[in-house]
Amino acid sequence: MIYSFDDLKIKFSKYANIKDKIRREVRAGRLIPVARELYETDPTTEGHYLAGRIFGPSYLSFDYALYVYSLIPEAVYRTYTSATFHKRKKKKYQNSFGLFLYRDVPANVYPLGVLIYKEKDYSYQIATPEKALCDKLYTLPPVRSLTDLKNLLFKDLRIDEEGFAKLNKETLEKMAPLYHSTNLHMLVKFIRSVL
Repeated sequence: MIYSFDDLKIKFSKYANIKDKIRREVRAGRLIPVARELYETDPTTEGHYLAGRIFGPSYLSFDYALYVYSLIPEAVYRTYTSATFHKRKKKKYQNSFGLFLYRDVPANVYPLGVLIYKEKDYSYQIATPEKALCDKLYTLPPVRSLTDLKNLLFKDLRIDEEGFAKLNKETLEKMAPLYHSTNLHMLVKFIRSVL
């Protein structure tokens, strides 16, 4: 179970020095530091349950979500990529649960295409496959042609072509222009050229 420092102040309210109590719990292995003033009790907790609590608001996206949906072949073992907004810089956290990376997407698209899951005592947010692809393309240098986009998708990113064919093209056509990105305008053109 994950605890913030405020949670622990309540839990350990009978102790005179709460910070000392927390330090003792960490030394004993009953609390595992996750980020500043954030602790987990179970060392086997999967990182995707923790990503949104480490830095937020955020949702899992980019390479992590593309891998979860089998759109890219590369395993992202213990690396959790998340989208944020208005942070203006990339963030990186490393702890015993993995590597947590955060980067901005435009604020106007941030709430679109995000699913919320509740499992065990945790909840987490993750982009839909369409949203994860849009987020990823938004972060990459602009392409100049449809051929370049096709190479970016299927050679550089190694997007699974069958998986791509199953994406909801209507959703992509509606969402992509909202990013105001060359790559995503090209994606819409590419989708229309193959329909």
